Amino acid sequence: MSIAALLNEVPHPGEFIRDELESRGWAQRDLAYILGVKEQAINPIMSGKRGISPDMAQSLSKAFGISAEYFLNLQKAYELSTARAADPAIERRAKLQSVFPIREMIKRNWFEETQDVSLLEAQVMRFFQTNSLDQVPCLAHNAKKGGDYSETTPLQWAWLYRVNQIAAEVVVPAYSEAKLENALRELERFLVEPEEIRHVPRVLSDAGIRFVVVETLPNANIDGVCFWLDKKSPVIGMTCRQDRIDNFWFVLRHEIEHLLNKDGQEDQLSSEIVDVDIDPEAAGLPQSEILANQAASQFCADQGTLDSFILRKYPYMSERDTLGLARRLQRHPGIVVGQLQYKMERQYKENRYKWLAKHKVKIRHFLNGNVIMDGWGEPAPVSL
Repeated sequence: MSIAALLNEVPHPGEFIRDELESRGWAQRDLAYILGVKEQAINPIMSGKRGISPDMAQSLSKAFGISAEYFLNLQKAYELSTARAADPAIERRAKLQSVFPIREMIKRNWFEETQDVSLLEAQVMRFFQTNSLDQVPCLAHNAKKGGDYSETTPLQWAWLYRVNQIAAEVVVPAYSEAKLENALRELERFLVEPEEIRHVPRVLSDAGIRFVVVETLPNANIDGVCFWLDKKSPVIGMTCRQDRIDNFWFVLRHEIEHLLNKDGQEDQLSSEIVDVDIDPEAAGLPQSEILANQAASQFCADQGTLDSFILRKYPYMSERDTLGLARRLQRHPGIVVGQLQYKMERQYKENRYKWLAKHKVKIRHFLNGNVIMDGWGEPAPVSL
């Protein structure tokens, strides 16, 4: 054993007891008599073959006038010194899990299950398209104030890169702004019947837009994202986490407006537009978000018509009146109800029309089989 190891070695508590006996002129049998036990009961402790239990610590405390905690601390120090060194992989796995939901990502087949931490780290680096963990978003910047990653959480980064991973394998025709404007006119025809949403992926694909739906990660609160793989390859990702017809169309039109305004086009993924808990009238929004919200609101329902309806009907808006308004606007009732409820909450600080929410029907099932979807128990068919 090296000198350094000897210096760091913690003696068994039995050695301390022997020293105490020697200083008091007691023999081992004397201690046994004092404790009221047979000498054989303390032999294993004195020889270092058995530790000091809490009961024995209490007895030794009375015998020597030393606190029981002192004897227990001696025992703990000895056990720690002789314990097997922890696997270094534990700290490395903890570092990853403390930032990203690694177990959830494995469950969704974003990563392969492995106990080899080096392989896990390699998968993380490949997922985030980097050759170093120090360059992984949030591992390198999770404590950074300001800069490129200050507003995007680790959960949102993970979801965003999954969208990017899937979109990179989608093949679409060449994109053009003219195609997107034509697509918008076609999409407006689908705002009456919920099942028409099944056509959205085809229309966006024909315009050269990669459209994918990825289930949000727990507590990420993402509605959608738009970014560019390169200056000619736009991507729209959505979560459909609220699974309502009004939310779907608002978020989709919101992201389309970002594309029309070329938001983030110059810097691609480093200038992604991640939309979280979209609120059209939230304070402090950048101009790009204000424009996207205005376009989305107007697309869902003509805002002037809605405002006029509220002025004429409030506070006695009947279901019949609301359905009639939806017919005039050529929109599904759920889309109009979503817009009306939002305006009522904002203008009058009340939500007395919750019973109209029955019209805000679910729509995600209409996308099944028509778009690449990742989540809800089914991973997207992409390479890891």
